[in-house]
Amino acid sequence: MYPPIEPFETGQLEVLASPTLVHSLYYEISGNKDGVPVVFLHGGPGGGVSPKDRQFFDPAKYKIVLFDQRGAGKSTPSACIEHNTTWDLVADIERLREKLAIDKWHVFGGSWGSTLSLVYAQTHPTRVRSLVLRGIFTLRKRLSECELRFFYQEGASHLFPEEWDLYVAPVEPAKRGNLMATYHDLLTSPDEKTRLRAAKAWCRWEMATSRLIVSEESIKEAENDKFAAAFAGIENHYFVNEGFMRDGQLLEEQSIAKIRHIPTIVVQGRYDVVCPATTAWALKSAWETSGAVHAPFKFYIVPDAGHSSREPGIEKKLVEAADEVVEKY
Repeated sequence: MYPPIEPFETGQLEVLASPTLVHSLYYEISGNKDGVPVVFLHGGPGGGVSPKDRQFFDPAKYKIVLFDQRGAGKSTPSACIEHNTTWDLVADIERLREKLAIDKWHVFGGSWGSTLSLVYAQTHPTRVRSLVLRGIFTLRKRLSECELRFFYQEGASHLFPEEWDLYVAPVEPAKRGNLMATYHDLLTSPDEKTRLRAAKAWCRWEMATSRLIVSEESIKEAENDKFAAAFAGIENHYFVNEGFMRDGQLLEEQSIAKIRHIPTIVVQGRYDVVCPATTAWALKSAWETSGAVHAPFKFYIVPDAGHSSREPGIEKKLVEAADEVVEKY
């Protein structure tokens, strides 16, 4: 990772979502004012950006753009799920690009950020120099491929039974047949204590399972009221609405064909239980369909890592990937 740096510009992008709602999106720019632009798309959705996210990029070469998506981090209103969809976020990325007078930029995202990166690139392919993606997530729902079911209903539960018990604790046993739907009821309850208890349990489950070695610091983050409310509430909102996309949309041939010309690097933790490697492999397979002409697509499995971008092996590969694309593209 590069040394810590501070932004040279911060601001709020005001988006009139309805006559009564303005989403104010926090953004910041760091690195080289005249550098090659890159936009960092955070996870969750609802996770927000961190100062450490700037450190994936060489500050002498990159103009580094970070922003908090609707309802996340320093964006307001916090935890708001109104007028908050995948397509709203894609439009926000374009608004920010236009505001900053950027023609094309590198796009860098992990987990939900990889989802949003793919959707953005497929919608605005001429604006993307390269894609650097980590922990691929596409919200596929067919039973044999169901990414959400594996993590939130049955799958990861077999690997982290002690944390699973804490995750399901707010839910009555009779209502555990569809945990995402039941959690949606809890997270939108009129009772604040009910909402907050559910939000913290939802967040802890992800924080406790995101690394090969559990991070106590990450688990503590789940106890932060503001973070938990935004992260859990927005994430669940997107998931019960199936990402506001068709099942399998991101891997359809018509979708992949739009971005095959974009140089892409994928970094995937071998033991990622949040976004298992099977989805990253499915993206690679779709990209390299027999006979299809495509830009370079590099695929790296990190053998001693789970999901988090903060794991040493993943950090190293992501920095190398960012260094590579800024030199080549």
